[in-house]
Amino acid sequence: MTTTPQDGPAGYARLGDDALAASARDHLWMHFTRHSTFQEGGSVPIITRGEGAYIWDSAGRRYLDGLSGLFVVQAGHGRQELAEAAARQASTLGFFPLWSYAHPEAIQLAERLASLAPGDLNRVFFTTGGGEAVETAWKLAKQYFKLTGKPTKHKVISRAVAYHGTSQGALSITGIPEAKMYFEPLVPGAHKAANTNFYRAPEHGDDLEAFGRWAADQIEIAIEMEGPDTVAAVFVEPVQNSGGCFPPPPGYFARLREICDRHDVLLVSDEVICAFGRLGTTFACEKMDYQPDMITCAKGMTSGYSPIGAMIATDRLMEPFLSGTDYFAHGYTFGGHPVSAAVAMANLDLFDREGLNRNVLDNEKGFRTTLEKLLDLPIVGDVRGDGYFYGIELVKDKATKETFDDDESERLLRGFLSKELFASGLYCRADDRGDPVIQLAPPLICGQEHFDEIEQVLRDVLQRAWAQL
Repeated sequence: MTTTPQDGPAGYARLGDDALAASARDHLWMHFTRHSTFQEGGSVPIITRGEGAYIWDSAGRRYLDGLSGLFVVQAGHGRQELAEAAARQASTLGFFPLWSYAHPEAIQLAERLASLAPGDLNRVFFTTGGGEAVETAWKLAKQYFKLTGKPTKHKVISRAVAYHGTSQGALSITGIPEAKMYFEPLVPGAHKAANTNFYRAPEHGDDLEAFGRWAADQIEIAIEMEGPDTVAAVFVEPVQNSGGCFPPPPGYFARLREICDRHDVLLVSDEVICAFGRLGTTFACEKMDYQPDMITCAKGMTSGYSPIGAMIATDRLMEPFLSGTDYFAHGYTFGGHPVSAAVAMANLDLFDREGLNRNVLDNEKGFRTTLEKLLDLPIVGDVRGDGYFYGIELVKDKATKETFDDDESERLLRGFLSKELFASGLYCRADDRGDPVIQLAPPLICGQEHFDEIEQVLRDVLQRAWAQL
């Protein structure tokens, strides 16, 4: 490969823009990416910097980051204090594992997370990301019941279309068939129940509470079908991501808590996306008013400035490991990395200092109202979500809620919307894991001017998409 070097670090020349794109095509294996696009002449988008709610590409074009990177950059881009926290810690202790040893940064962060989590969720097991946190929660549920005299309780119930991660266990819990089909057989014992997509539940009319009872009862039916003596845990997101931001109906989580208690099943709140202000509270279960047995979290804990995740468990789940020779036979080399833990502490300080949770609560109504303006478009069927986390479902026929077939969805989302939204200056997600949706999750620093910009770009591009259809 021939490259055009520019000034760079000694021993390795920095590549120019054209050479970077060619190098990405030839060497970088991007995640969830159709590489055929770039082999056939498409150019790899290269993002070079960020500031506040905006990112810039290698050609100098600016885009509003309407997805916070990947539901991650809560505090916005370019936060110097977070970079400085990482540098300070790396110069003191760059790495040490938590395998029978501790370091101050992990200790302090664990104490802080325990103080922020509801109830007696006091035990923090660090990972490097959300999928690992989900994997940890399932493994803990299995071992906990084995140690407490219920060894047959090992299965999990999750919801249709829900995404919980890509590792073999977390992928088993995931409810998206297309995400799993290449990797089967997966871990046995993961079963699915209905989600809370009220837009696709016409039999309940306008009665959200009745739908909530029905949806929660489907999880109880799944537990009973499998046998309560075999089910260890239920995994649910406060607002389900895949499918397009399904919020819980009134009373849903209260009933789910009753069901789990009745059958001695652990309730796991998967807050990898929803924690750390995405809905306006540190942990989303606070806002939704339920008490889980475990929380899984990651992404926004550091606003993405360094990778970290965590599984937070109640004191009850730690109890079997506090005496005798039993220990949790699980761990990760980089779990609770000192640099990441230091950045997380600085990020939480920033949350407190700038009132980011309060900003979401104060502005979430304006975000919803602005997005709901798009309901006047014939292609927009539903706008749903909570806080700074919304999905816009696209339909072919608004009156009947008819969705697009696979070919139409392919042409609409990948053939037009994804490219045109980005070209129009908005980075967000056009997705069809479930029905076709556009997902939005801007940084928590955003306000009305950003909402208006999002709405204007979406209106223009969706109108052009409809005209093409």
